[in-house]
Order: sequence, then structure tokens, then C-alpha cells
Amino acid sequence: MSHPVQNFQLMAKPSGSVCNVDCSYCFYLEKEHLYPERKNRWKMDAATLENYVRKHLSAQNHDVVDFIWQGGEPTLLGIDFFREALRLQEQYRGLKQVNNYFQTNGTQIDDEWARFLKAHNFLVGISIDGDRISNDTYRRSRSGKSIFDAVMRGIEALKRHNVEFNTLTVVNDENVKRPLDVYHFLKRIGSRYMQFIPLVERAAAQPDANGLTLIQPDFSGQCDVTEWSVPPKAWGRFMNTLFDYWVTHDVGEVFVMNFEQTLTKMCGQMSACVINETCGTNLIVEANGDVYSCDHFVYPENKLGNVNSDDLLDLVNSPQNREFGQRKRTHISKDCLNCAVRPLCNGGCPKHRFALSSDGKPNKNYLCDGFAIHLHHVVPRMQTLLSLLRSNKTPTAIRKQMKNQHYR
Repeated sequence: MSHPVQNFQLMAKPSGSVCNVDCSYCFYLEKEHLYPERKNRWKMDAATLENYVRKHLSAQNHDVVDFIWQGGEPTLLGIDFFREALRLQEQYRGLKQVNNYFQTNGTQIDDEWARFLKAHNFLVGISIDGDRISNDTYRRSRSGKSIFDAVMRGIEALKRHNVEFNTLTVVNDENVKRPLDVYHFLKRIGSRYMQFIPLVERAAAQPDANGLTLIQPDFSGQCDVTEWSVPPKAWGRFMNTLFDYWVTHDVGEVFVMNFEQTLTKMCGQMSACVINETCGTNLIVEANGDVYSCDHFVYPENKLGNVNSDDLLDLVNSPQNREFGQRKRTHISKDCLNCAVRPLCNGGCPKHRFALSSDGKPNKNYLCDGFAIHLHHVVPRMQTLLSLLRSNKTPTAIRKQMKNQHYR
């Protein structure tokens, strides 16, 4: 038996799946079917908020505790909800330091929101898929209208008040064709820390008993990869194009989370759950307090308990969650075991493991070809980059030397 987990991440979805934007590809909007009562009571109530804050602070075994607020769309809760969350954090934190992270579509951010976020040192993540063309493709309002101008107004409000923000970009079948357009746009709007997430979803021909259409990787019924999902090889080429530009123009000035994660892994350290050997330490708490092993696995069979009635350390160390986390290692594709870059991707996210492996088992990552294209391309360059970083060269000198490197 492995040692009990002492440190884990718990992301909150205090508005559940409620959102003012109707992204075509969103895997979370349909979770409303799991909570039909939400139409009338969709906000996290006061008792659940207090139990979440108190138990999260108590369960963490280190001096800094992160509160990650997502959705749905958290701004719909209003500023007073987060004022109360801050009050509770202060009440229960003891000697621990608290950080707050806030993921939003940006459409509701105005000067009042920006002043609040700045005053309390929230790090804001803006979900945006690129310029107007890319963002309008799948990210629209409930009435089908463009939200691009509203997002840009939100970003301008953050900039006026010097709120630190980063960007989260979902790479789909459209924007994958224009990697540098997307990258340069994000730079122009002031993003200096970027995250790119590959979009992969499968839709069942018929909803399941819970009304869910976007399905788990072990689903065996009739289904298809959605039209907006990113093609595997195109994903690899997208990331390579970004890396080649970034490493010769922006390293040290712009931070791309995907590259940082790989570099961290190359240094032999734990990295993001997506590329670690196991998972199960990135839980979520829903608006009513229900706790799940992962926000990509909010299905009834992955519910662990409820923050109002259960101890968080008991949930994260439960046999159910331990098995969920270890399954990433034990149910890896046969093809991965002999792959040179497996230590850097570990078969990717279990959610995407539904392609057929060479032994006929549907446990190979759909994005495998993309991972291979990307990692075989960047690893030699990253080895050089790590060597330069360890020699304490300036970013300017590193960029210049990387431009002069030749790889076979």
C-alpha cells in the first residue's frame, strides 16, 4: 500500500455548470443533467462554502493553500460570494498562506470586478481561443452571438487595474490551423503565461440514463469523435510551431505551461497530472459539495462523497480514488510501454485513451501520434535549453544560441 496522500488540489465549481456562454465543445454544460434541482438552486450555499473552505484548509499539509474557482462561470455568483469566501479563508487559515485563482470567460469583468480581484491578489485565467475568428467559431453567447468584444472589454478592465492574468486556449479543429496567429494575438492582448489544451471529445449516438452525451473512454456503444476535436498530428505540429518560435524569440519573456511541464518532467520532477504516471490528486467540488476524482470524470461512478459530510483526506485516500489514480499506470497501452518518449507523457490523460492499441485493446491515447510528433521534435532542443538555463545565461543569449542550433 502506498503512503497516504497528504497534498492534493481541489478545484471548486461553485456555480456548477451554469454559464452565460454556450461553447459548442464544452464538456461541462451537460452536467446540469446530473443536478436537475440546480435550475432553482444553482449557487453553492453558505454552509457548503464554509465547509469547503474550512476542510480544504485543514486537509492541506503545507503552508500555502490554493483555492481554484472555476465553473460554469464564477462571475455569475457575484462579488459578495467571493468576499464571503475571503472572510472564511481568513477565519480558518491559521498561519497558512492562501492563494486564489479565478478562471473566467471574461465577459462579466468590469472595473468593479477588476478592482476587487486586484485588491485581493487573485490570479485570473481568461478562457479565449485566439482572435475574433477563432474565438467566434465555438465560443458564443446563449443566443449565438459573438462574445469576443465582451471578452476584450474584460481584459482591458483587468489591464487598467494591473490585475495579473493568463490565458487558457482550447485547441480545436479550427485554430489548430493557425498556430502563430493565435500565439501572436495572445501576446498582443498582454498574455505572458499561456496554456494550450487539446480538445478531444466523443459523443454517443444516444444520451445515457443520466442524459449525458459526451462519454467516458471505456464507453463501448455507438459514438464518434466530435467534429470540433483536434486531429492528433495537427496537434503535434501546432505545438512544434509554437515551440520553435517561442524558444528563439520569447523564452524568458513568455511562459507556455505546456513547455514548462515537459521541461519539469525532463528534470525528473513531478509535473501536471496529464503527463504524470498516476493521477487522482486533482479533485473537484461541485456547487452542492459533491466531490469527484477529476473534473473530466464527473460521472456518478466517479463521485467520492460530499464536502458537507466527509473528510477530504478520507476521500482522496479512499480505495475508489486510489484505484482511479493508479489505473492510469496499470491500464496504459502496450504501445506506450516500448515508446521512447513515454516518460514524458505517460500515455496522456485517461479521458483520451480510447484508440486501439496494437494488441486490439481500446486503451491508446487518441492524441498519441501528436505527442510523438511533438516530443521527438522538442526533446533535443529542450535538452540544449536546459543546459543553457543551468549555465545562467541571459534570456537574450539563450534565444540567440537557440537560433544558431542545428538539429537532425
